[in-house]
Amino acid sequence: MLDIADFVSDRGGNPNKVKESQRKRFASENVVDEVLALYEGARRGMFFEDIITSPKKNKEDASSLLEEKAVLERRKKEAEDLAFEKERQRDSKLRTIGNYVHDSVPVSNNEVGLYHLLKVSFGKEADMSYKDDNVVVKTWVPENVIVEKRDCLSHHEVLTRLDGYDPERGVKIVGHRGYCLTGYGLFLNLALINYGLEFLWGKGYKPNQPPQFMLKDMMAKTAQLEQFDEELYKVTESEDKSTDKYLIATSEQPLSALHDGEWLQDKDLPIKYAGYSTCYRKEAGAHGKDAWGIFRVHQFEKIEQFVLTKPEQSWEAFEEMMATSEEFYKSLGLPYQIVAIVSGALNNAASKKYDLEA
Repeated sequence: MLDIADFVSDRGGNPNKVKESQRKRFASENVVDEVLALYEGARRGMFFEDIITSPKKNKEDASSLLEEKAVLERRKKEAEDLAFEKERQRDSKLRTIGNYVHDSVPVSNNEVGLYHLLKVSFGKEADMSYKDDNVVVKTWVPENVIVEKRDCLSHHEVLTRLDGYDPERGVKIVGHRGYCLTGYGLFLNLALINYGLEFLWGKGYKPNQPPQFMLKDMMAKTAQLEQFDEELYKVTESEDKSTDKYLIATSEQPLSALHDGEWLQDKDLPIKYAGYSTCYRKEAGAHGKDAWGIFRVHQFEKIEQFVLTKPEQSWEAFEEMMATSEEFYKSLGLPYQIVAIVSGALNNAASKKYDLEA
């Protein structure tokens, strides 16, 4: 989440910049004013506490205050409690405010799916004007290959004919969007996983297979509130809520918690992880979208690039990760397009998002 200093002019922040970013997200601007009000409320509480305690600490004449010791101690406790509660409310509000939206992000609240094939000239990369709100910023096809829309079998139809995919029995076992990978489908999945990990290992990434579930308080640091209801599966061990756990929706979630509470030195950065995990998603908010085949399923494997770096080097790391992703797709000979996602579809942690679609 953003630091409170980003909101406070006296600390070098600019609340109007935060509001502008919120407008781009089509999110509430009022929450910025609410955070500032809670910040000032907490400061007033701490200031009152200082008025009471500083004469004692400095061994100055506090006789006038000590005469009302009982009253002052009670008021001090009330001020401390108020300041603590204001800080708690402030931090809770802060977690609902998104990261700064990058200037290059297309501003729109209408994310339209781009699930079709483009006809592209031989082996060329090109900037593409596009009618949908998501923007195709780049395309690539192998040399001497034409990509065009035509009648052909979908991926799940090909897998079924190869006996690599069994949706009927998967649905029987687990319900909606269940499936089994079998034969060549399973071998292909495992081969891509191994190739992807080795590819990233060669780029300086350390492979990491993190836990597949997280404590609720750790998940809350990396997932938005609405994700708990729409996306995450809850695992309950007992009536003790502190032991509640959630299945991960991406390895990004546990990877982002790996160094929680640690101090990282500049000399140790960047830290690069190749995360591999099974991902679990309820997909409650995605009914009717990409319903065919192995899209929007509840369980799948994924390999992910995750980099910890200094803030001033974050965009350099972003571009490097995109270049690595492109190189990986090119090594497989897969045509792809890079799509800039609209501002209204960004999650709170994202400043900018590209989808690389094969």
